[in-house]
Amino acid sequence: MSTVAAQIQNRKNADQTPVVEYRSIRKQYGEFVAIGSVTARVNKGEVVCLIGPSGSGKSTLLRTTNALEQIQGGELLFDGKPLPASKAGIRQVRQRMGMVFQNFELFPHKTVLENITVGPRTVLKVSEQEARKRAVALLDKVGLADKADKYPANLSGGQQQRVAIARALAMEPEVMLFDEPTSALDPETIGEVLNVMKRLAEEGMTMIVVTHEMTFARRVADWVVVFDRGNIVEQGPAAQIFDNPQAERTRDFLSHLGWDG
Repeated sequence: MSTVAAQIQNRKNADQTPVVEYRSIRKQYGEFVAIGSVTARVNKGEVVCLIGPSGSGKSTLLRTTNALEQIQGGELLFDGKPLPASKAGIRQVRQRMGMVFQNFELFPHKTVLENITVGPRTVLKVSEQEARKRAVALLDKVGLADKADKYPANLSGGQQQRVAIARALAMEPEVMLFDEPTSALDPETIGEVLNVMKRLAEEGMTMIVVTHEMTFARRVADWVVVFDRGNIVEQGPAAQIFDNPQAERTRDFLSHLGWDG
């Protein structure tokens, strides 16, 4: 068995149906090819980090996962089934995925508690009492139990992003999608968010993370996928990618970032 085949076979829950599977995914904007032909999988309980230069297709691929971007070729499977074509079907799939954006996307006119309870109440039809109970527990989980009645404008960027994570978790997703969740934060608050994500990983949450935080990817990811110009140039266990990268493009990228382990 080749080294690559052995690595794939030894991945977490490799014997089970992948939570997310990309099969020769292609995405274009007019003549511009954002994603060439990408094949990858995310197993249950894995943290998969997508890394690479800005504009290399990482966020685009992430956004195809819940059909925020439509693909032009290939097939995307969630829990072994192709993403449905109907809007109703897509809404059902999105309910099973939590997504955290770069810029928080909180409702500015709602309190922190209201931001977290609105989804369970309106989409999942959870009672107000149960939604509040869930929200309070999640705020405690992300270290913001004392901010329930605050508005987003009264919070730091790191606090707002932790609220966004709590809001996504309130929908009890099967997989969490993170699109560069720390890119809009100042250095002092990046750690707050990464610590919450690390705890989620330790609890077994399936996560797909687009990130430029290489230390986080090295320490937390089970599997790392390296992108360049819309294609995967290398993928493998975090230790291999960061300590012994096989592709010259990966070595160049990490060297440019000053990565020294």
